[in-house]
Order: sequence, then C-alpha cells, then structure tokens
Amino acid sequence: MTIHSISSHREIRSAQARVADQDWRTLTGELNAHGCAVMPALLAPDECAEIAALYPREEHFRSHVVMARHGFGKGEYRYFRYPLPDLIEGLRTALYPRLATVANDWNEKMGVALRYPGDHAAFLKRCHDEGQTKPTPLLLQYGPGDFNCLHQDLYGALAFPLQVAVLLSEPGEDFEGGEFVLTEQRPRMQSRAEVVPLRRGDAVIFAVHNRPVQGTKGHYRVNLRHGVSRLRSGQRHTVGIIFHDAK
Repeated sequence: MTIHSISSHREIRSAQARVADQDWRTLTGELNAHGCAVMPALLAPDECAEIAALYPREEHFRSHVVMARHGFGKGEYRYFRYPLPDLIEGLRTALYPRLATVANDWNEKMGVALRYPGDHAAFLKRCHDEGQTKPTPLLLQYGPGDFNCLHQDLYGALAFPLQVAVLLSEPGEDFEGGEFVLTEQRPRMQSRAEVVPLRRGDAVIFAVHNRPVQGTKGHYRVNLRHGVSRLRSGQRHTVGIIFHDAK
C-alpha cells in the first residue's frame, strides 16, 4: 500500500478498516483514565517511510515552521495543504467519529454545552464557518538536540479536544531520545507527567487542552500540554493529525 498509488476512495476504506480493528473499549478506558492511549501498528513500516519522504517536497505543504524562530523548541515542521495525502485524509475521516463520542462525553462531564457532530465533514464546516479554513495535519522533523516545548494545538476559537500523532521512525534504530511527553495540571496539585513509549507506526491519541477527572464531588477539569523530549541522536519524523482547521 502506498499513499499515492491507491485511489482516495480505496484509501479511505482502508483507513476505516484499520481504525475499526482497534480495541476501542480499551482505548476509551485509557483516554478516560490517563488522557492518552496508544493504537499499536496503525501504519505499516513502508507507509511510515513514504510519509516521512514527503518532507522535502514543498508541493505537499502550505507552510514551514522552524521552531527556534518562534520559541517553540528546536526542530521543524510543515503543515500539509489541501488536498491531504489520501492515507492521512482517510485516517482523519475514520478516526474522528470514534473520538467525537469521547469528546462529547468529556464535555458533558465538564459541563461544556458544545457537542461535536458525528462526521468530520460536518465538523469542518463548523470550522470554516468560524473562519478556520487552513488544514492543520502536519509532518514534524527532529535532528540531534531538537525538542518540542510543551504546548497546545488550538489554532482558533473552535478546537476539537483530541488529536493523534503517529511515529514514523524507529526508536533505537533511527533515533535515540525524543520521547512523547504529556503533562497534566490538576487544580491545587503539582503537574503530572506521562511519557508515552511508541514504536514506528504506533499512534498516540491524546487530549489537546482539557479533560474531565473524577473527584470526590464529581468531575473536574484538568489542563494538558504535550511535547517531545530532546533527541539524543539520529532523525525522528512524526505525522500529527489535528481535527480542527486553523484561521
């Protein structure tokens, strides 16, 4: 399978099948308990290599960000332009309904009135109606000494509360260090850090901004940020699938 040789229709069906094969009961439990969950082997090694190989091909991207210029860390990334590569578009479309169910449950528990529609096209229409029309899926590249500061990918007033990152490189072979890190700040408590081990092709689902936590008097809201620790050696590529568009 490649991201170029298979038609968009077949690619989306393939993405739907692999997303449906995931253990969503366990994934939902992990998201509710920890704010993150790992989908193992979502992409095959050849798919990872093909997506990573797009990085120098500027025709696929709308913008290029060098993190050090903006205080985001060290490393760089490129935002894809529309139309997205078929496989990335297919995964974005297939993952969204599963995660919308979690997102709506979280909003109900946090007392947030906003509810998300059941399909991604309807949600993107909301984004575009808000003036958020720029695609947000991105391809990140790190070299020795690079890192990504803790942050939140919001991009506008309308933000979907979950996103997905897929590691395209193999730890221990392609790079050392560079762990995915999630931090959570609970009211009147110290921050909690979660380091998520990933292999090439694994995808981590994680909270973008807030999530509910069960307390003694009901649910309360916690704030999350994510980043990548310092790369010790080698090169690391990741594809980020963000479900809301940007202004």
